Amino acid sequence: MTFPQIPQPLAEALTAHGYETLTAVQTAVTESEAYGRDLVVSAQTGSGKTVAFGLAIGNELLADNALAHSQSPMALAIAPTRELAQQVSRELEWLYANTGARIVTCVGGMDPVKERRLLERGATIVVGTPGRLRDHLERGKLDLSALRAVVLDEADEMLDMGFREDLEEILDATPEGRRTLLFSATMPRPIEALAQRYQRNSLRISTVGENRGHGDIAYKAVTVAPSDIEHAAVNLLRFYDAETAILFCATRDNVKHLHATLVERGFSAVALSGEHSQNERNNALQALRDRRARVCVATDVAARGIDLPSLSLVVHVEIPRDAETLQHRSGRTGRAGKKGTAVLLVPYPRRRRVEMMLRGARIEAEWGEAPGPEEIRAQDRGRLMEKLLAPVEADEEDREIARVVLEKVSPEDIAAALVQAHRAAMPQPEELLGNTPAGREKRERPGFDDVVWFRMDVGRSQRAEARWILPVLCRRGHVTRDAVGQIRINSDQTYFQIPAAQAEQFASAVQRTAREDGEYEATILIERAPDTPRDVAKGRSRDREGPQGRGRRPHANAGSGGGQRFEGAPRGDGETRGETRGEAPYRARPTGPRQDGPGGGGKPFHKKPKKY
Repeated sequence: MTFPQIPQPLAEALTAHGYETLTAVQTAVTESEAYGRDLVVSAQTGSGKTVAFGLAIGNELLADNALAHSQSPMALAIAPTRELAQQVSRELEWLYANTGARIVTCVGGMDPVKERRLLERGATIVVGTPGRLRDHLERGKLDLSALRAVVLDEADEMLDMGFREDLEEILDATPEGRRTLLFSATMPRPIEALAQRYQRNSLRISTVGENRGHGDIAYKAVTVAPSDIEHAAVNLLRFYDAETAILFCATRDNVKHLHATLVERGFSAVALSGEHSQNERNNALQALRDRRARVCVATDVAARGIDLPSLSLVVHVEIPRDAETLQHRSGRTGRAGKKGTAVLLVPYPRRRRVEMMLRGARIEAEWGEAPGPEEIRAQDRGRLMEKLLAPVEADEEDREIARVVLEKVSPEDIAAALVQAHRAAMPQPEELLGNTPAGREKRERPGFDDVVWFRMDVGRSQRAEARWILPVLCRRGHVTRDAVGQIRINSDQTYFQIPAAQAEQFASAVQRTAREDGEYEATILIERAPDTPRDVAKGRSRDREGPQGRGRRPHANAGSGGGQRFEGAPRGDGETRGETRGEAPYRARPTGPRQDGPGGGGKPFHKKPKKY
């Protein structure tokens, strides 16, 4: 295939690399109207942007299909993270392999002395992160006087990560006549301001679809109970059985905890966050590329620039902070025409927020619940049959052993042992709590046809969860866990069922165990509910506070125990800024001995409630 609008050395490199046609963004930047002009390009991640700007600057670097002579760099490409900068360098190396261009990469975490030596020997194209490039510039090792083109890749993310000052100092040091190309998946106002300041007569190019965020990605939103997020992530990995999957968390601590959880359950997983060194990052990515690991747990910043051809599943374990982050995360899959799946784990109190985010991103997501053990086992049966019936190549020694085994063991037993061996390598799926009223109805047990509704004066505002409410009810009411039916947690109250035959006994016990001046558990108001949860939902509650608790505020110190909370970690260095931002909708379980309580850890009942 020939590409007449592209310089010959670059066209030959494309053909050798297997290109038959250009992508939409690559075609747009090589059109005659884009020739020599500043560009503002909006294109989705995975659309071939790196090759696009490599082609776009070709005419600045080549004259008569030969590389122009210069002792100083003629092109500069700036990327937000080390991984993305290194990926850009690899792409440009094969694209400019026939030209003799020297490409130098300058990123944080690598040896700066070695980078300075390479710059002193001469570089045609310099690729780097803002912080490291600024350092070389201030030390006088990066000469931008002969620069003909500068490219900002993922420009929106660099501004969002706090690199504005670094970028402005670098751009202010470039010559007046250079081309400036801004490439980004989104175009927020800060990008518009940057373009207005540093570009002249720029051409706007957009290849982003109007109807949905990414045409090759199937979006799914899965509602879960907040305490079930980790279990849901495990089940999603088991259900899809992706060759490579990436799970996104908001903070480094969350990455560390979830990674440990998955490894404990038998997944081959690696972690990527700002606390890992460059060697650790490289080793993790190499493990994913050569299939030694199949799952990556990462923060947003650490995952920038990851390009894994086998990546087909993205799980947003924690909700992205905005639509742009959602698209950047999801764009790790569905690349180069391949199909991918992006799944958002949505705690049910946050469904409305996620719906608004999806509308803002023009993404149509299929809503549902996380797969349960039965659905996963059904998928396993199909995959097992396909794997076991696939033809295999065996040498004569293997077949001799097989003949001996057949003489001593029946074919059915041999097949059963083979199935068992395959199943043993699969992590066990997790049982999930229902997170919708319909799901709770399905879990009703025999003996709860005739029930009495009770209520307690704590709810989601106090971080109430079923896993600590149930032990409290058992201790206060002197009943076993089998005597407690449905538990429905509202914003400031919790409703639960007790069989009618045990209601009087339960009511007497909770009254005897109540203490105004005791530990927090003893001060919780538990009483017969004057209304049902359904009445409350319809706005027909007759007495929300109850006769003993009228006007009483929720306990301010409920849930103040010492469980680990996902609220962010200290800000990292210049190359990892931004990864602790955003909300963290779930909390890690405590690493020590379990202590039931609000929030899943610590001792929540050691303080008295505040008096109002």
